[in-house]
Amino acid sequence: MNRSKIVAIITGAISILLAIAYLIIVQILDYRDMQPAPISQINSTPLVMTDTTQYISVDQMLSRVE
Repeated sequence: MNRSKIVAIITGAISILLAIAYLIIVQILDYRDMQPAPISQINSTPLVMTDTTQYISVDQMLSRVE
């Protein structure tokens, strides 16, 4: 076998091992059966946002640049 075939086989083997490890990790995380927190335990504070920007035309913006 020449060098390029050996490198291709090693690269393929590493790729397959990484894919199997990924699938195992996903299965472990899925097995934990993560449940979302109940709504009563989520702290929510009211948020008020206001828009204080001025609406100006493109001509006014360009005149400020010059």
